[in-house]
Amino acid sequence: MDHVLEISELNKSYPKSEFKLKDVSFRLGAGEIMGFIGENGAGKTTTLNCILGTLIKGAGSIKIFSKEAIDEHSFLRDDIGVVFDVESFGPRMTAKKVAGVMRTVYTNWDDELFKKYLESFKLPFSSKIKTFSRGMTMKLALAVALSHHPKLLILDEATGGLDPVARDEVLDIILEFVNDDERSVLFSSHITSDIEKIADSVTFIHNGEIILSQPKDDLIYNYGIIRCPKSRFEEIDKHDLIAYKVRDHQVDVLVHNKEVVLKKYKDMVIDKATIEEIMLLIIRGEASDDKQ
Repeated sequence: MDHVLEISELNKSYPKSEFKLKDVSFRLGAGEIMGFIGENGAGKTTTLNCILGTLIKGAGSIKIFSKEAIDEHSFLRDDIGVVFDVESFGPRMTAKKVAGVMRTVYTNWDDELFKKYLESFKLPFSSKIKTFSRGMTMKLALAVALSHHPKLLILDEATGGLDPVARDEVLDIILEFVNDDERSVLFSSHITSDIEKIADSVTFIHNGEIILSQPKDDLIYNYGIIRCPKSRFEEIDKHDLIAYKVRDHQVDVLVHNKEVVLKKYKDMVIDKATIEEIMLLIIRGEASDDKQ
């Protein structure tokens, strides 16, 4: 598979903070949507800013379309569309004025395509952005990101704060973007249900480190949670569990190879694990090495 984005041993630290990225590595394939998950402060936005060059990395390699992301290769930015969870436009601006600015920024800016997106998203061309709802503002940001024909779309919490209808519309836009199998999406979000709906793979960052990066279907179909009484927890081989959390009279045990484990512990309940449950058990549970 060709990779549109390759991150290798990326490190970043701050002089007045204990937080740092530690050897962050993952790869995004052509035609792939990758869900980039982790709790607030885990390092998602720092990683994205390093990819975009708005932060200077400490060490490591960032390749976009097989070229190192350095100042000499700034032309790569034309092929990247970006939507961050911040107010990107001045409240007194209009979509028409935004288009005027973007013409000077992107060599591939397409006015006709931008107008088509505005019509499709039912966004006014001349109304001030301060009159837009959050959903409308996010759709405008997507229209801008898509209207210079990017090959890579980077989204940071693009569905955060949206109502369910607006979120679903944004997810449809993202899916449509990758229809030709040549364009890719790196989708950072804390809304794991959105990741489950559209992602092909999931990369999970915690405390500045990558915990896992693998196909979504592997997580959904191969991971499971044993719900066992506290009195029977010692029966579970520590090599079978990834993490666990003790509740009042029950222990939730995260396992891989669900079907294999199911045969081994036939009289125990093993449930399908959601991405959110996997994330929470790894973050808030105990690691397998800590089993007593």
